[in-house]
Amino acid sequence: MSLMSYESVHNFYERVVTEYVLEKFRSAYTPDKLADIVCVALNHLPPKYIRHDVDMSFYMSPQEHLEVSRKVQEAVEDARAFVEAKARDSGAEVNG
Repeated sequence: MSLMSYESVHNFYERVVTEYVLEKFRSAYTPDKLADIVCVALNHLPPKYIRHDVDMSFYMSPQEHLEVSRKVQEAVEDARAFVEAKARDSGAEVNG
């Protein structure tokens, strides 16, 4: 009997959020700030664990695709505002 491989199991939103953050903010923030934004956004989205991204995308309706996009945009904007506010509160530069 072989053991199940867990390497393919991941949260569907990880790739979606990371790609969105990089597309929108790559030139505006340091890699550390980008990672902070991704983490905060992911913590505000429901986990959707899958083995293959194509499985999730294939079975979603066009309305569900729009809903995922809306949720990601909202979570990322909230996360960006949170990370910027924390940077201001700590006296650190947002871009540094």
